[in-house]
Order: sequence, then C-alpha cells, then structure tokens
Amino acid sequence: MSEIPAMYSATNLPAFVTGQTLPTNSHACPNREAALLGLAHSDPKHLDRLFSLSVGEWRKVFRWLDVSGLTLYFANRVNELNLQGQLPPAVNQRLQQNLSDNRARIRGLLQESAELQADFRRAKISYAVLKGFSLCPSSVSMPELRHQLDLDFLVEEEGAPKARRILERAGYHLHEVSGRTWEFKKNPRPRFSPKNMFIDGFGRTVELHIQSVLPGRTPLLSRREYREIEGVMMPVLSPADLFVRQGMHVFKDVCSSFVRASHLLEFYRHVCARGDDPTFWSEVRAVAEEDPRAVVGLGVVLQLIESVMEGEIPSKLAMWTMLCVPPGAQRWVALYGKSCVYGTPPGTKLYLLLQRELENAGLSFGRSAKDALLPTRLPHTIIRAGANDTLAFGFLRQALQLRFILARLRFHVVEGLRYAWASYRWRRYRSEVSERWTFSGETEPGDFSTKQ
Repeated sequence: MSEIPAMYSATNLPAFVTGQTLPTNSHACPNREAALLGLAHSDPKHLDRLFSLSVGEWRKVFRWLDVSGLTLYFANRVNELNLQGQLPPAVNQRLQQNLSDNRARIRGLLQESAELQADFRRAKISYAVLKGFSLCPSSVSMPELRHQLDLDFLVEEEGAPKARRILERAGYHLHEVSGRTWEFKKNPRPRFSPKNMFIDGFGRTVELHIQSVLPGRTPLLSRREYREIEGVMMPVLSPADLFVRQGMHVFKDVCSSFVRASHLLEFYRHVCARGDDPTFWSEVRAVAEEDPRAVVGLGVVLQLIESVMEGEIPSKLAMWTMLCVPPGAQRWVALYGKSCVYGTPPGTKLYLLLQRELENAGLSFGRSAKDALLPTRLPHTIIRAGANDTLAFGFLRQALQLRFILARLRFHVVEGLRYAWASYRWRRYRSEVSERWTFSGETEPGDFSTKQ
C-alpha cells in the first residue's frame, strides 16, 4: 500500500471519482444539509442559515428531520449551544416537547427491555442486545436522544423457540419472518405519524436475530461483553463486533431505497469516538476481514460519510476499507450520495446502480434488481387483524393498508422510470470513458489497484 494522507479526503481523489466530469444531480436541499453538518461538526457555523427561516420553512425542515431520525439530536444541539432564543417560539417549543416525550417513551422501552432480558436469563437463553441501547455512549451520549423504534436481540439458534414463547407471553405476536430475523409486534396502532412518533403508547416491536454460526468463524455471542446502560446490566457485542455490525447495518440502509441520515451520523460519531486508535482499528480489521463483504460495505459507508458530511476518516481505517471500494461504487457515491441522504421516504431506486456495480465486483444481494424494479407480490401487511379488533379499528387498518399499496404503486412507477433514465446515462458514460482510457492505454481513474 502506498502512502496516503493521514486523513483520507475526497479532495485527494481524481476528478473522475468525485463526479466533476459527470452530469450531476443537485440535491438542492441547503437547509437539510445545514442541519446535518451542524450535527456532524463542533463548529456551529452551519446552523446559522437556519435561524432566518420562517415557521413555514421550518415545517419542511422538520419533515426531513423526523423521517431521518435527527429531530432529537437537533433539539439537543440547540440546547447545548443555548440557541433556543434564535428560533421561532413555536419551533423551539416543538423541539423541547419532542425531547420531553421521547424521554418518557425511552424509559418505557428500557423497562420493557429489562423485563424481557430478565426472562431470557431465567430461561438460560444466550443473547446480546443489538443496536439501540448498545450504541451508548459510542454513537449517542444518552438513549433519550435516539429515536429508537424497536428492541433488537441476537439469540442463539437453540434458544430462539424459548425466546419466542417469552415474547408471546408478554403480549407480542409473530408478525413477519425474514431470513434469520423474526419480527414481533404488540398493540400496533394505525394512527402512528410524525405528530406522535415521540410519544409512548403506539405499540412495541421486537426483532430476534438468530445467530448464524459459519465454519471457521467464532460466534458473536462467544465474544459478548456486559455493560451497564441506564442502570441496567446488558450483554452487548464486543467493541469491534459492535462497530462492524453497526457499519453493515448502515450499508444495508445505503443499498435500499431510503438512507436514514441518523444512522450515518451515529456511525460517524462512533468513528470519531475511537479516533486514531491503532489497537481498536486492528481488532475491527480482523473481524471485518472474516467477511470480504464487510470490508467493501464499510468502505462504501465511510466514503458516503466523507462525501455528504465532510467527515474525516482515520487513515488506519480508511486504508483497508475506502481504498477497496470499486471505482463504479465511488462514482455512485459522488453522483447520487447527497440526493439519497437528503431525500425523503419512500426514496428512490437509484441504489440499484450501486448494487449493480457491487455485484460486478463480486458481492451478492438477497434481492435482484429485476425483483426490485418489478415486484410480483403485494406489499407486506402493516397491521395484521386481531381477534379482538373493533369494527372502527378494522376500518382504519384496511384504509392504512390501501394507502400503503397505492403509495408503493406510485413509487414503483415513478422511480422505475427515473432509474431507467439514470441507468441509460450511466451505461453511456461508462462506455465512453472506457473507450477513452482503453485508447490511451492508462488505468481508469478511481481504480486504486495499482497502489497495492
């Protein structure tokens, strides 16, 4: 590996990689960008442009902050900098109310988690807490600042049936099985919306992730550690495993229609918390290199963080992740990264261009691009019928499902056409560049294979 800068930066990449010669799609969301950069960096200068916004403009900003999981982080940032007086009173009141509501909601979620874990221990189930509370304090200083929607547990395969019975006794029912993940719901409500998303009482969700034990790999549960979180002793993944799993969860986000900006921010904060710690990054590398997919996945996420959030990535992490990202994936980050991060649900299908480039590099995905473009099944059921449902509740449930189906239909038509046009431009430009560099006899810019 040739020498690289101490902090790997997009400014050191060739113009071809950064997209300067590509037809670009401007995300045109300066207010959203100001909010995210204001959260990612200690310098509050990025927030200045937001203080002149009207209440109407703030409503648009809030719509993105809510769906991106950043509202609570933003409220806390405003309080840290004592900037409440620079916001319209209605805006500040909304932020403070969201914080207060979420504190109560997280207390309830923490109590629920503690009770379920006590039952797991009594049943002698080997488990670990995933995501959520385990991200404190590396990614989030206090649990109430994170908009946590559910509880996630990694359980050994032998203990999964017992864990299911415990959840069913606690009032949960199995909602969906996806691969080795079982999703359980309790008391779902059809009127969940941004207006009440921080309030407790709108149902609970628990996901059981069944541990996969592959030949030649050490099971994650064998390396778990215990940590006290908000007064509750919880088994969590080892620091290196936690970092890799979090990064791959963000990678899964990136390879889907909507990227939740809070996941990027939390992962970047985890990177910053570790700084230039050579021992930790060596441990992370040893874990990630057990699966080549993890190395590339982390590299894509880190390049997106650097491109969108202007984040600085330690060289001891960048040199074996970001330099392994295929040139086509680098171009996708440069061209579409911002528009995907600053978008809103249901997102776009432009991620399929990234998936295609990664498949060409040897990575595999559970769902093909063809299936994503032309789904052959109806969307999943949001809320299943219950034995004690009232007539009014059943009507609301059916209305919600119908709206969801129509929204998905519109998404597939509109974004399918957008993807077709983007794919055409992508193939045409790639063909032109390939011919140009084949004629010159030089290596295509963005290919770092010559630096090994």
